[in-house]
Amino acid sequence: QVQLVESGGGMVQPGGSLRLSCAASGFTFSRYSMSWHRQAPGKERELVAGILYDGSSTNVADSVKGRFTISRDNAKDTLDLQMNSLKPEDTALYYCARGGYILGAHIINWGQGTQVTVSS
Repeated sequence: QVQLVESGGGMVQPGGSLRLSCAASGFTFSRYSMSWHRQAPGKERELVAGILYDGSSTNVADSVKGRFTISRDNAKDTLDLQMNSLKPEDTALYYCARGGYILGAHIINWGQGTQVTVSS
């Protein structure tokens, strides 16, 4: 049974940092691209960042470029999202996904999400 379990969300002040992690199980993690998405209240879910199966290339949304970094550890079956210089508009529910390296790419599985709130 495939599981994607996110952790690391929370509340942080503007300018702060958070690191999200996603623990994957139930499939061969190293064979799949992975991605992070987010959905703010009243808005559509959007791609934040994707990474190829071997970590050789990443795709980061313009809205977070230079602030967020996606990475993976294929030995530990984990996917991370380092978020720096957080802004109130980054507030959203963040989801880990199998697939979805680029916009429109097929998503095979979703995690349950972890809440990130940026507020003073």
